Amino acid sequence: MHITPFNNNNAPIVDVDNETVPLNYFNILKLKKGEAFEYQVPGYETCIVPATGSVDIEVEGMRFSALGNRGDDVWDGEPEGAYVPSGAKVCIVCVSEATETFIAGAKYDKVLTPFEVRQHDLVQYGSDDTKTHRKIKHILGQKQHEQVGRLLVSELFTVGKGGWSGFPSHKHDTNRLPDETRHDETYNFRFKPNWGSGVQMLQREDNKPGDAYHIVNGSTICIDSGFHPCAVLPGYEMYYFTILGGLTQRSLVQYFQPTHAYQVETIPGIKDMIAKFK
Repeated sequence: MHITPFNNNNAPIVDVDNETVPLNYFNILKLKKGEAFEYQVPGYETCIVPATGSVDIEVEGMRFSALGNRGDDVWDGEPEGAYVPSGAKVCIVCVSEATETFIAGAKYDKVLTPFEVRQHDLVQYGSDDTKTHRKIKHILGQKQHEQVGRLLVSELFTVGKGGWSGFPSHKHDTNRLPDETRHDETYNFRFKPNWGSGVQMLQREDNKPGDAYHIVNGSTICIDSGFHPCAVLPGYEMYYFTILGGLTQRSLVQYFQPTHAYQVETIPGIKDMIAKFK
C-alpha cells in the first residue's frame, strides 16, 4: 500500500491494528521550538528518531536531552533515537528551531526499560557496478537485541546516483522457521534533491507480474506480503526510514526470491547486512 505525502497534523500515519501492517505503528511529528507533543500507545513499543532538529524526551520520569543533531535533511548528520516501552507515557519537546521527528512502533505487550541510542551500527554493502550499493544505519539493531521486544528500526541510503535497494528480492510475510519469519514492514522515503523519485515493486509470486508504486519525497509504503525491491532514478539519492515488527520474534529471516536468490553470492557485503537484522 502506498500512502502519498500529506499533512498528518501529528496524527499517526499508520495507527494501531492497521489493516495492511497490524504489527507496525508510524507517526511523523512536526514541531517548532518550545512546542510539546505527548503520546501513549498501549500494546506497542516505540522508537523516537528525529529526522531533523533536536528534542527533549521524557519517558515515565526518565529524561533524554537534546536527542537529534541533524540540520536541513536526513543526510545532514547521524541518527539518534530513544526506545519507549509498550504503553509508556511520553512527552517530546522541540529544543531546536523546528523538528521533524519519526515515531516507529511494533506490536509488543511486555514492558521493558527505556533507553537512548547515540551511536549507530553502519553496514555498507553492494557495489556501484551492480547498482546495489547502499549503507544502513541501525538505530534499533543487533546491538540492542536484548533490550527490545519485536521492533527493528534503521535508516537506509542508496549510495551514488541511482540504483536498486532491497535486492535480491526477498519477502518475510510467513512464519515458517527456519526459512522465513513474519515481519510487517513500513517505509518512509526521502530523495536528494527532494524532487527526485523512484519506484517500489511488490511481487506476490515468483515470476508472476506484481504491483509497482511511484514513490516521491515523503511517500510511505506499507508492505504486508510479497517480494519488494525498490529503485531510485539516475541522478538522485534515496533514503528510507524502515520499521520492522515481528510476529513471534525480533530477528528477521528473509526468504529470497528463488529466481534471484543466487545473487546473494554475487553482491559484496550482503551477508553481513542480513546478519545485522537480528
